[in-house]
Amino acid sequence: MRKLLAICVVSMLPLVAAAADTAEQPARSLYSADWQWRLRARPEYATAIGDHRFNNALSDSSLAASRAALLHHRAMLQQARAIVTERLPAQDRLSLELFIHEHDEILKQLAFYPYQLQPISNQDGLHIRFAQMVAQMPFTSESDYRNYLARLDAVPAHVDGLIEQMREGMVTGWVAPKTTIAGVPAMLRAMRESIESGALAAPFAAIPATITPALREELAAAGPAALRIKVAPALQVLEAFIRNEYLPAARDAIAASALPGGAEYYALLVAQQTGGASTPAEVHALGLREVERIRANMRGVIARTGFTGTFAQFSAFANSDKRLFYTKPEKLLVRYRSVMGRANAQLARLFLTLPAEELVVKPAARENGDALGGAYYEEGSAIRAAGLVVNTARLDARPIWEIESLALHEGVPGHHLQVARAHQLAGLPAFRRHAWYPAFGEGWALYAESLGYEMGFYKDAFSAFGQLNSELLRAARMVADTGIHAMGWSRQQAADYLNANTANAPADNEIEVDRYIAQPAKALAYKAGQLRIQALRARAQMVLGERFDVRQFHEALLGNGPLPLPIMERLVGRWIEESLEAASHPAPPRAANGS
Repeated sequence: MRKLLAICVVSMLPLVAAAADTAEQPARSLYSADWQWRLRARPEYATAIGDHRFNNALSDSSLAASRAALLHHRAMLQQARAIVTERLPAQDRLSLELFIHEHDEILKQLAFYPYQLQPISNQDGLHIRFAQMVAQMPFTSESDYRNYLARLDAVPAHVDGLIEQMREGMVTGWVAPKTTIAGVPAMLRAMRESIESGALAAPFAAIPATITPALREELAAAGPAALRIKVAPALQVLEAFIRNEYLPAARDAIAASALPGGAEYYALLVAQQTGGASTPAEVHALGLREVERIRANMRGVIARTGFTGTFAQFSAFANSDKRLFYTKPEKLLVRYRSVMGRANAQLARLFLTLPAEELVVKPAARENGDALGGAYYEEGSAIRAAGLVVNTARLDARPIWEIESLALHEGVPGHHLQVARAHQLAGLPAFRRHAWYPAFGEGWALYAESLGYEMGFYKDAFSAFGQLNSELLRAARMVADTGIHAMGWSRQQAADYLNANTANAPADNEIEVDRYIAQPAKALAYKAGQLRIQALRARAQMVLGERFDVRQFHEALLGNGPLPLPIMERLVGRWIEESLEAASHPAPPRAANGS
């Protein structure tokens, strides 16, 4: 496995050189070779998108694999830039532009540090993602179970690679903040202690009857044995390493700017996550303005509830009154399903192309529920429906007033509509249909929350408050994230800001701040993308006037798949101009021209 990445870099070169007879074939061969490399190098990702060829493997987490990946991205960028674009059709020119953009952005980050910066934290890592991966695997045949057993056997080597990565960070100074690591040993211990009763063991407790009794008995014994003999000791080794070696070496400073070249590194992350050239200071100022604007809008909504106290008093009430919470997980799930049913019934009013993929509402695995938000989206595949995954842990932290906005964000018309829409673009290369640009994806989902007003949601004052608080949190994130990483804010200072300016429960704000510390700039994408999409819609409405059709606007936004914001703005701007020119000669609606 550790030799695989280097082999792939060399072996794909003849594939590209063998390009044939059309102008676009060299580029398409390059995309295909790179895509296959991605899936082999990241088998967990392959599983997540429904390609189960690599379900018997885990990613090679060694330093050698990281170095091979760096060489791969350099080779891909070099070959892509050598392709002549003049004869390419418009969509192929756009694909090449996006391919170059992706590898260029990856290499910009790797220029600062060519290894895994933070292989594990209280927000992400093996202890959280492994159970999610298991939930995405099929378990219908003997080969499915053999694949899973092979994956369990691969855990010790994967853990060895994580430790190797962290030891390199200790040498180079690229270590995680103590606050993002301190809780990880206990999380690993909890995972280990429930190894034979939790999500990792569940497939062996429900082996389908289509498998012969003798084989079922064999697998039912082999699974727990592999968890006990292979996985549990590896987790214990990782737990001991983090507690005894890595945590003492972790940094006290929480800011990304405390890393070697950290100020420039954070500025790069800000630009990548916001899809533009804004500085951290400019993003901070934008966040402050948005917080002030949204807080002003919230005053009227709070008044509609009949509450007469201050914002802080209403926030405390909204997070504690038992009438605003369900006491049974089933009721929470039923409410989410009801919202999705109502939303699906309204989609045709706003969209020309509806998602063909099914979306199911289901509960999250109980493991690490405290570290997860209220809900998240799980991409679907050919054999697995997409999921709006609801966290039913800590019901007293899941207010009813957040359900509508959160469901619209994670389901339809949010993440599911955008992701499923991209999957349906069969003429595009796989890397485009499965692409993820944070400001586009999260910006779309936050914009989609606001579409709830046009779909008949937020009619009661509490749900309207929930929608505004969701938007308010995304604005406050801009302030807190840049405050931490560029302006010297302490963890407590950031938590205090969120507590004073949002209606989130203080415990949830603690989790929020830890997220910003562990994943610098990532939280900036939501508001940055939403504002750019809203600005494009306002421009289209102003230019087209009565000829503006929101369905065609959404088609222009989504019809080319995920895009970096500057490219999205260019293409939608072109669609606006072409729509204006064609106003006197009506034509069938189409997506923005991908050139």
